[in-house]
Amino acid sequence: MKADSTTSSLKQTSNILIVDDHPFIIEGYKNAITRYNPESHEFLISQAKDCKSAYEIITNPEILPFDIAFLDISMPAYDEKEIFSGEDLAKLILEYMPNCKIILLTMYTELLKIKTIIRTIQPNGLIIKNDLTFDELLFAFDKVMKSDKYYSQSVQKMLNQSPHNSIEIDEFDKQILFHLSKGTSEEEMPHYIPISVNAIKRRKKGLKELLKIKTDLDDDLVKEAKNKGLF
Repeated sequence: MKADSTTSSLKQTSNILIVDDHPFIIEGYKNAITRYNPESHEFLISQAKDCKSAYEIITNPEILPFDIAFLDISMPAYDEKEIFSGEDLAKLILEYMPNCKIILLTMYTELLKIKTIIRTIQPNGLIIKNDLTFDELLFAFDKVMKSDKYYSQSVQKMLNQSPHNSIEIDEFDKQILFHLSKGTSEEEMPHYIPISVNAIKRRKKGLKELLKIKTDLDDDLVKEAKNKGLF
């Protein structure tokens, strides 16, 4: 049944996207969102279960821009478009809808992963799923609706325990740097590192961004990484 037009016109309408591969989690998010100040807000909610269905929604020219997107980080990939995670979806959304506020949800609790997410996506919200309760979700949603940032308790604790200006990379990145220093080509690297050529290219690009390398020369990347003692 449609809401009374006079009442509806007084409400703030927000367009929301939820992407998660667990239907019961999507329903939990929807239940929380629709209870947020129902007297003054209404929400148009779209949902997707994987990277492919989310890609089709985000790139649909008939879709109104989203105001807020809830994205699970670990989801079935869309290999054809090289969309492998909620992080990639966040970048896609910001390309198509730069004013959309991003809330990322993850089971990851490794400091390096969390810092990488914050550095590359700069999400409006970042929540460790183990921290998530109904009240926590509503509180995070309220913060982001008011244009504040919200990092859940575990995220804040990890960041507070980390040296402010430290640069950290994982073992795959270290192996990529090592093989670059030895002159190994990207196409040869999967013989030594158990990830794809595309993954190696993305990681190399990320390393150049992290180390602020302005050239396309691998030698510059290797030199700066060595200067910082990264491998």
